[in-house]
Amino acid sequence: MQIFVYGANTQGRHGKGAALEAVRNHGAIYGVVGLKGQSYGIITKELRAGYPAVTVNDLDYEIDLLIQCANDNPSYTFKCTPFGTGLAGFTHEQMILLFEDKDIPDNLILPDEWQ
Repeated sequence: MQIFVYGANTQGRHGKGAALEAVRNHGAIYGVVGLKGQSYGIITKELRAGYPAVTVNDLDYEIDLLIQCANDNPSYTFKCTPFGTGLAGFTHEQMILLFEDKDIPDNLILPDEWQ
């Protein structure tokens, strides 16, 4: 099974971009991040005003969770969108650096922009 990996907000309100695509076509549901249906929502931004933004350290932790999920589900292929680089505002370079020293399992496919 192929899993659609997209950027989500802390509230799981999947209303735009790849998150909306995940709801419409890959089994994501509002209020839930992580693995759901044929999708995996990785937290890349804070939605609520007055709360701290998601940091690079937060993203690093979320990526570790994604890698663990991929390792725990070797029969699934996790195909990543360039999460974090749209509405969340991180650059491709920042995201590439977050994966640089990680042991990426074969079933976790990064976007072409990060290769």
